[in-house]
Amino acid sequence: MTIAIEPLPDETGIELRDRIEQRRCRIVTDEPVEAAAGDPDGFPYPLDAAVDITASRLTVGNVPTGYVRNSDGELIREVEHFSGFSLSSGTYLFEMSAPVKLYLDVQGPVDVSVDGIQMSLAFDGATQVSIGVRSYHERPATTITTTPEPDDLMTAVSSLSSALKTTGPDRAYPTLRGHPPELAVGSELQVPEMLDPPDTGIAIEIPPELRAVFVVAPLAYYLGAEVRRGDAPRIVTGEGFVHPLTGGREFEDEVERVLKQTFLLDSAIRSEGAYVIPTREERVVDGRLSVGPSTLYDLDPGPQLAEYLSVPYDAVSDLVPRWKLTAHVTPRADSIEVLPFLVDDLAVIRTPRPFDLGGGDPYKAAIDEFVRTDGEVRGDGGVQRRGDPWGDDDHATRSDLPLVEPEQADSIEQAWVGDDVPVGASKAVAQAYRNRLDRTPQSGDIGIVVVCNDAEMADERQLASEVYGSRDELPFDVTLYEDLTADRLALVLESDIDFFHYIGHIEHEGFRCSDGVLDVASVDGVGLDTFFLNACRSYRQGMALIENGAIGGVVTLDDVINSGAVRVGKAMCRLLNRGFPLRAALTIASERSVVGPQYIVVGDGNMDLIQGESVVPNLVEVDRTDHGFDVAISSYPTQHFGLGGVFKPEIGGNTDHFLTASRLMEFEVTERELSDFLDLAVVPVRARNQLFWSDRVGVDDL
Repeated sequence: MTIAIEPLPDETGIELRDRIEQRRCRIVTDEPVEAAAGDPDGFPYPLDAAVDITASRLTVGNVPTGYVRNSDGELIREVEHFSGFSLSSGTYLFEMSAPVKLYLDVQGPVDVSVDGIQMSLAFDGATQVSIGVRSYHERPATTITTTPEPDDLMTAVSSLSSALKTTGPDRAYPTLRGHPPELAVGSELQVPEMLDPPDTGIAIEIPPELRAVFVVAPLAYYLGAEVRRGDAPRIVTGEGFVHPLTGGREFEDEVERVLKQTFLLDSAIRSEGAYVIPTREERVVDGRLSVGPSTLYDLDPGPQLAEYLSVPYDAVSDLVPRWKLTAHVTPRADSIEVLPFLVDDLAVIRTPRPFDLGGGDPYKAAIDEFVRTDGEVRGDGGVQRRGDPWGDDDHATRSDLPLVEPEQADSIEQAWVGDDVPVGASKAVAQAYRNRLDRTPQSGDIGIVVVCNDAEMADERQLASEVYGSRDELPFDVTLYEDLTADRLALVLESDIDFFHYIGHIEHEGFRCSDGVLDVASVDGVGLDTFFLNACRSYRQGMALIENGAIGGVVTLDDVINSGAVRVGKAMCRLLNRGFPLRAALTIASERSVVGPQYIVVGDGNMDLIQGESVVPNLVEVDRTDHGFDVAISSYPTQHFGLGGVFKPEIGGNTDHFLTASRLMEFEVTERELSDFLDLAVVPVRARNQLFWSDRVGVDDL
């Protein structure tokens, strides 16, 4: 069973635990309760579990937003932070985007109060509350087999949109975009009969080239469009509308623009539907449209798309949120299996136009000066190693990996799908995504193992042991090992643990241990999910972990100096502990480190370790002004709260919601308003070109 419902160990109430995604939601009651099995069919939404309790008061933690509907299913109000209200007699359904999707069916009267992180419901005496729970975990419904022939792949990609739960503007909500079916490469095309792509009347015509099919896949999925052969790339609708997708690199640019523009305008008009959650983007867009939002919302997909694309992209481009992912995909058969996972992320897909680094170091000057070694760094840039007296610059190591630097893109994260090793991007691997789908429910606490095989990096070891699991409401099982032998390290790698943090050295042959070297390839199956190998040249061992069962992790491409590695390691510890996924955490941790470019994510960069205090992890940037502070907030999409989610910063007098990853979250605040905001949760704060943490810095220090 995906959802476990258990008594709280230290308070009265129950805990709802997603055993696959390792997410927990606590419901604290005023007195002990006995949870009885509920009826999932009694709720108007799909559920994984239901339970009934009786209480006169309950409090739900980690609730960013909530909505209340009446017995007819009508939305009667939004539940906002720092608010309170009362509901009279009647039946009400509370919907909450907590660490699990949560529904509370209650009888009024009820008094509701919300602070910055939790919601409390007080009833007029003991009252039965029916609780419905759904995991955010999604997996493909089935697998489509396709050949590498472009026409077959077009048919397969046309079926990916069968996972959409709506073809209207509400598809901009991440929960209404289901995970596309998997793709497998075989000798003939086989599309399961159960797949039923929507009939939108929209088609994307492209030349019969693998490159073109890859590039249009996310757009075809989002539009519910058929992909078919055509003389020139273009979008056509059943009503006769035609939108050219110009050729060459302009083709990729135009596909990107259409995807972003359609998504933005969907997001801007969707509050005309069942979920009335206006955003700042909606308010601004409304003044730039010639057709009203309510009229646009009610149009069929084809005419609606025609109206969208009649708006010049430049008129709305400043409102498009920071896109989560740009993927550089080599268009060939062995890239096909990764495609559904990129589509699920609504990635912009480009074909590689890399700068080939020819196996050399992408940051030669930095590595000349900063090299993590067993010796010291010479003042003239050379490296002194044990057993290697003062030599010349040729002794400084260079990566022997086939390095490439992908073309820069306007997105939070970048991924590379191909043979080479990317600098400044994640290395996406099909096996990692398959490993994620194979995750099984866990019965215990989140398991974290820290191994330190390098005494010189004791600072990172100490911080890791303090940071991981530092919040009382999230149980962790943190184990610390030092100076492990090869046999004992192999046992750790084979263990069923959620996160493995290695601090030490890695040779070409494997992990350096107290009695020799361990090569991951010799381990009989890897049990861990995610990892951080903070060691020199850990790329090959990290890839071996993926091939043997792991899902994603952070590795290094070359030698990195100890002090730089410790700084990156400390930042990663804290960011992962606050709910940032691997790719986003590494982006922030490495941005201002000279050794940062030597770190990349391998496997599934969407993986995260811990649920944050806020469902959406965010970074706060602060600049002092003559009248107070300018504050910019960057929120980061995750695999559970993707593009299209809504985020409301409780800062100053802000009353607006924003799209996740919005570019518009900029505020002018006083010292008191900034201090109050930073007290709400522990978040990373960037000021004066340094990274701070809100619980460790005062406003006077910013």
